[in-house]
Amino acid sequence: MQSKVFVVVLNFNGWRDSAACLSSLRQLHYDNYEIVVVDNGSTDDSVARIRSQYSCLRLIEAGKNLGFAGGCNLGIRQALAHSAEFIWLLNNDTIADPRSLQALVDSARCESRIGAVGSAIYCMHERDNLQAWGGGQVNFWLGRSGHFLKPVQRHKIEFITGASMLISREVLESIGFLDEGFFMYWEDADFCFRLRQAKWKLAVAEGSKVWHKASASVGPNSARMDAYFNASARRFFGKHARVPTVPVFVGGSLRLLKRIAHGEWERARAVWAGMTLKSGGREWDPGGTPVQPTPSESDMCQKPVQY
Repeated sequence: MQSKVFVVVLNFNGWRDSAACLSSLRQLHYDNYEIVVVDNGSTDDSVARIRSQYSCLRLIEAGKNLGFAGGCNLGIRQALAHSAEFIWLLNNDTIADPRSLQALVDSARCESRIGAVGSAIYCMHERDNLQAWGGGQVNFWLGRSGHFLKPVQRHKIEFITGASMLISREVLESIGFLDEGFFMYWEDADFCFRLRQAKWKLAVAEGSKVWHKASASVGPNSARMDAYFNASARRFFGKHARVPTVPVFVGGSLRLLKRIAHGEWERARAVWAGMTLKSGGREWDPGGTPVQPTPSESDMCQKPVQY
């Protein structure tokens, strides 16, 4: 009998992307799954449009932008309350191959203590270009992370990107949910480090292919995103580094110098704010509305891991 899987898709003012993602999920070669869409306080007509097109799924309205971790946790709680054996966190700006979910579940079931499984993630507009082999590693000296751009041995993988991550019920009951102290960025790495510290394992399902729209360009909200990224980096290294000041200072300083070198003064101030403010950088407000939390972009924008 197939394992019960809940697919959690987070939407924020992105109903077009979400509709394309949900349409791809309809084609899955897997029967025992349900979809939970969490609307993270959209200010457009996302809720009405998704409801009208996909009446059979579960739709949760958060009421405000809770960030990636907060929004996903709403979906995770719904899934666990309805006897989910696995929860698949999937970015709304993705398209899933029909065999992707079966491959994820097969990898999770292939041996004991596998707590989370990632997909082979490809660029949406360059379909053969690998964006991430499941996840990557964190450099604790330079205060940065990077994705693997080709298959690697399982033991080298330190985190699975939140763009596509299948999590077992047992792991969530063991270590808890995503840390909502991260508004956006680094929460996927934090979750996987906690998972590994509890002696669970990570894996990548080669047959699970997902195409992702994420870009290195962060658009008009880039200053705000710099603040979030650096605040979350500080939180991550504060939790997991032996000497947190080293990666926080080195990584933040390199990003700060890069912004200054390019004359991006607003972004430089945002980097500094993220390095020095608490609560995920949310005290710093350069104007505008909160951006859509897409954790995988935190690493997509970094250089790949060298190995």
